Amino acid sequence: MSTVSQCGSTQSILEIFPDKTSELVCFLDSLPLDVELVRRRGYLIQCLHKAQQIFGYLPLEVQELVGNKLGLQQSDVYGVISFYSYFTDVPCGKHKINVCTGTACFVKGADKILEEFQQTLKVGLEETTPDKKFSLGSLRCVGACSLAPVVMVNDKVYANVTTAMVAKIIKECE
Repeated sequence: MSTVSQCGSTQSILEIFPDKTSELVCFLDSLPLDVELVRRRGYLIQCLHKAQQIFGYLPLEVQELVGNKLGLQQSDVYGVISFYSYFTDVPCGKHKINVCTGTACFVKGADKILEEFQQTLKVGLEETTPDKKFSLGSLRCVGACSLAPVVMVNDKVYANVTTAMVAKIIKECE
């Protein structure tokens, strides 16, 4: 259970964010879930996208809520979350920095760019800064090989990135 301690009491993430919980429940309730299991299972990715959009990540309680509404086992839900790199079950920073490490980007120095982000932000790969401002990750390919090396910050794509550009990219986020 994802809980947060506040003044000695423990609250679930769903209790802490009732507006977000209500938004997700309204979305889930809007789906035609009176169909057979195989059709309900077809809504899982869509529901997880919506849940992550609302909460920023997919804590266990949110996974359980989605699974219960769809009539799915927790293992079905977590299997999808753990398979697709888009989904995360840990909180992310406000700015999600992803360095493409696909072949074209790697050949053009993505590993050095990733190292520069790690040193500048003082975090490791798949970690978040203590102030929750930045999360650092890598992607295998973003489909922009002609622009290699590529860095994505949230939905913005930076092309032909060099190590010298790392500080400027971070500064743009502040």
